[in-house]
Amino acid sequence: MVEGDPSRLGPFEIVGRLGEGGQGVVYRGVTPDGATVAVKLLHTRLSADPAARARFLREVSLAQRVARFSTAPVLYADLAGNQPYIVSEYVPGPSLKDLVEREGPRRGAALERLGIATATALAAIHQAGITHRDLKPANVLMGPEGPVVIDFGVAKALDAPQATMSGTTMGTPAYLAPELLSEATASPASDVFAWGVTMVFAATGRPAFGADSIPVVLNRILHSEPDLGGVEEPMRTLVARCLAKNPADRPTPEQLIAYLRGDHGVIKAAPGRRGRTVLAAATAVVLLGAAAYVLTRPEPRTAMAAPTAAPVIAQLTPTKRAPRPSLSPVAAQPEPPAPTTEAPTERPDVVDKPRPSLTPTPSPSPSPSPSPSPSPSPSPSPTKAREPNPNTPEGLCGAGFTIVDRHRWQNGRATTYLLYEQATGLNCVVTLSKNVIPGTIKMGALLRVQKGAHGNDWGRYTAYAGPIRLLAKKKCVVWGGGFAKATWQSGWTHCG
Repeated sequence: MVEGDPSRLGPFEIVGRLGEGGQGVVYRGVTPDGATVAVKLLHTRLSADPAARARFLREVSLAQRVARFSTAPVLYADLAGNQPYIVSEYVPGPSLKDLVEREGPRRGAALERLGIATATALAAIHQAGITHRDLKPANVLMGPEGPVVIDFGVAKALDAPQATMSGTTMGTPAYLAPELLSEATASPASDVFAWGVTMVFAATGRPAFGADSIPVVLNRILHSEPDLGGVEEPMRTLVARCLAKNPADRPTPEQLIAYLRGDHGVIKAAPGRRGRTVLAAATAVVLLGAAAYVLTRPEPRTAMAAPTAAPVIAQLTPTKRAPRPSLSPVAAQPEPPAPTTEAPTERPDVVDKPRPSLTPTPSPSPSPSPSPSPSPSPSPSPTKAREPNPNTPEGLCGAGFTIVDRHRWQNGRATTYLLYEQATGLNCVVTLSKNVIPGTIKMGALLRVQKGAHGNDWGRYTAYAGPIRLLAKKKCVVWGGGFAKATWQSGWTHCG
């Protein structure tokens, strides 16, 4: 601890410093129940406008949707004055950057396991509807149960018009995708590019485009091929695809996982030579803006709780959901009104009945006229079967959670679940429909901790709302949600 460090942030006692980086200072914190957490006090300062606070908390709350596959959950967020802080679970262990610098590059199966774990984390992050925006070796912790990706969504939360910083942080230069240098929006493909550079660092101890001055590195990212010397197969072929200049030529995280598990057919052929559509504009950024580019200092180890040791690939394909609206802040504050908009009435399948075909009457002849042939009865088309919801409460909340209560909607058409994780004291609430909803329908999930935090998620979705995860060890909670026009919440309950 140094002079000026806080002794408390919200309900968390600050007991030590873990490090300081470009985004802020990371402290070791203790919850009222005695659990250790990581508390990141950000350098960014927000204006006094309540909308600025709400926007920051809303952006951070998006990270709570991320399934706990090789990621460290965000537990809480709030502001100390106008300075935001984010609380995450704590995991002991060095960062990938520190480990490689101390012990040397990763090889063989160790490198492939690292690749699978970090790609699994990216898949979970992207399926929650967010991008990492700053994936790098310093943001991968080598925890006792496996690699853990941290700090996802923080860069987006800081990207607010009301935010002010002493400098400008664009991410870490050596890990920036070329399209980001032309002011393109961060995307899952730009995270995959950063994953590729991270794997090269893990395999060789250096980034794929070097570690020289910022203008030189950015120019290489735009115009040069990556240096993959020392990267062994099968990782070499995969990384080369990830570092394609054209985002459309890069694989998805799911393809990365499949390839590293032996399905090399997911990467059919090397991409063609890169296009030059964005490179001219990006080159101007390098030449004119490099002097003003602020290199992010290495982030401290934001130690957070380890997730499951092995990635659960089967649970990484939830049904596509409609874009979510803004969420309520993670920190305790008044609950929003329950949804009142009536859900769309599901229309039955309409079958166009074919007109009966009549046999034409033959021309008159001496023989008796034949009777008209009977018209065939039209066969009704079968109604398309509903697609079962492939998600589960445990899969959405994460390994270690068990169901402790539930509330059914419309005779089982949907269910809101309350789950608990004994080891950490985390509660989780999620609402799931029985089947995938054609179109969307109103769903909600809410969780409030007595004398503590509160979170909720209301919107129009196809399969589920939530998950909402909050610490509530030895505390009562209110939980509930909604489906279609109905809403419900419990009283104070599950106090143990």
